[in-house]
Parts: sequence; C-alpha cells; structure tokens
Amino acid sequence: MAIRRAQALLSISKLKTSFVLGSFSRCHRFSSSSSQHSTQFQNVGFIGLGNMGSRMVNNLVKAGFNVTVHDINRDVMKMFTDMGVSARETPYQVAQDSQVVITMLPSSSHVMDVYTGTNGLLHGDNAIRPALLIDSSTIDPQTTRKISLAVSNCNLKDKRDNWEKPVMLDAPVSGGVLAAEAATLTFMVGGPKDAYLAARPILESMGRTSIYCGGSGNGSAAKICNNLAMAVSMLGTSEALALGQSLGLSATTLTEVLNTSSGRCWSSDKYNPVPGVMEGVPSSRDYNGGFASKLMAKDLNLAAASAEEVGHKSALISKAQEIYKKMCEDGHETKDFSCVFRYFYNGKDEV
Repeated sequence: MAIRRAQALLSISKLKTSFVLGSFSRCHRFSSSSSQHSTQFQNVGFIGLGNMGSRMVNNLVKAGFNVTVHDINRDVMKMFTDMGVSARETPYQVAQDSQVVITMLPSSSHVMDVYTGTNGLLHGDNAIRPALLIDSSTIDPQTTRKISLAVSNCNLKDKRDNWEKPVMLDAPVSGGVLAAEAATLTFMVGGPKDAYLAARPILESMGRTSIYCGGSGNGSAAKICNNLAMAVSMLGTSEALALGQSLGLSATTLTEVLNTSSGRCWSSDKYNPVPGVMEGVPSSRDYNGGFASKLMAKDLNLAAASAEEVGHKSALISKAQEIYKKMCEDGHETKDFSCVFRYFYNGKDEV
C-alpha cells in the first residue's frame, strides 16, 4: 500500500515542475470574468455527491469541464447520469478517466479509504493517471499529510508538460450549501504553490475566493481553526443574547448594540441565533438547514486531536466540545449549530 511505502517526512516542496502560471498571490479573489490562467485540465473526477459535492459538480459541469462522478449512493449517481454526467462504480475507475480528481467526503476515514482502500484512487501498481488530486473534505491535517506523502510516492501513467509526479492539494471550503450552489465558496489551499496555481481555474468554477495557506495539510489546518473560531463565537454570542434576555433586554435591541460595538461578529450580524431577529438564517426556520451540530462536533474533535498532537493548550476547544456533544446526545444533532441558543442556553424566540 502506498502509505506503507512512504517515508517519514513529506518533502513535496522538492517537486520538480515547470508550470508556474504567472505571478503568485496568497489570497486570490476570482473575478466574474474568465480567469487570467487558462486550465490545462478538462477531465475532472468528483467523488462524494452529498449536499456540498453535488452542487460543486453542477458548477463544474456549467463551467464546461468533462466530469465523471462516484458516490456510494446510487440514487444520486443516477440523478447525474440522467443529466448526462458520466458515473463510475469505484474511485479507481474515476481515476482512470480523469486528469484531476476532487473528493468531498464526511471524515478522515472516508478520505483514507477512497485514496488507499480497495479500488481506491491509488489502487493497483505505483502509477496513477490523475496529475492532480484535490481533497475538499474537512479532515485533520495529519491524515492529509499522510495521503499527500503517499500520492507523492506514486508515478504518473501519462507524463505531461514535465509534470512527472502526481500532486495532492488539500482545499477545504467555507460558505456552506448556499455558497456551493452559487459558486461563491472560499477555498483554503495547502500543497505546492505551482499546483495551486494550476488548480485555480478549477477552483474558480466552484468558488469566489481562494487563499493559499502553505504546504501540505495547511489548508486542512486553516479550516479546523476557522471552525473552532466559529463555534466559540457562536457560543459567546448565544450566551450573551440569552443573558441579555434574562436581564430584561430584547434580543433585537442587544443585537443592535453588539453590531455597532466591539462585540460585533459573524454570529451576531450575519448568522444571528435568535429566532425572529434575522431573516434567511437557520434560526428563522426552526434551525433547519445550515451547518449541523453533529458536523460542528466532528470538527471540534478534529481541532482537539490536532491541538493534542502539537501539545497546544485547548481550554475553549474542550468546553465547546462538551457543549456540542451534549447537543447531539439530546437529539439536536441535525439542527444548525446556532441552536445552542435555544437548547443549551434556554434562550427565547423574539416575538
């Protein structure tokens, strides 16, 4: 297996390539016009057709890429084949048809299996067809780096433009289902800079912004840190709003104070957790849709494991873990994570 053949440290920065495409920018906001860099890839495989992946595939198809898909859910695969999109029975078969493969999967174990399991992307001999593999799942950076190392130890079946080795990018996203549908996702990308630049036209078809975060695993690390901050922010905002209600303040009034003062944050002015304060957010529809509490709990577990790995103190991670674990145990795992306002802090709807 490729992982077992890997060496102890990833040295992917030594990758010999000659496809640098223009000047490099750490943060690139895509314009509505065509990209300044034309893509050298047209055949794109996509594995994982859930709420996010299915919408990302739709945008790849709209952008004119030849897409081949796979998912364990045969019904969703049929939905795409009915639209004229090619589907394959295994990740390995997807790889045989693709220059690039994107994965969007629920957990680290799913990603590891799709890459290194039976009929996985790296199945068979040590030569694979895709030159670029992009994982947009939210997983721990340690797993990302192991898989990236395994990919770097493979060879390409079809060498192209002096691209002698396959490359993996970790490119998790922010923005949720609505941004996936509207192709306005933000990508946090880790891996070789040259590969990031080559991938940018593909990312452009699915998102509005990409931020280069550094070497392999750094995109995954950035996503975990972002979601940790989001969880702690939501808990703090919910606690403040619930306390305000107990002290006689309306949530609408306190929200106005927060949003014109130093307490302002995304959880207060873009994603307010109090039903009746803001339209178009999960709290306005009984916390349905949005980012499920069970997913937040999963991401906090990833943050805790990563913090432990590097010996980092993590008091707020532990408390947030405890709260979201209780939310899931109490039956609210499918509700949006902002439901802590109602179900943990006993906050009241705004009438």
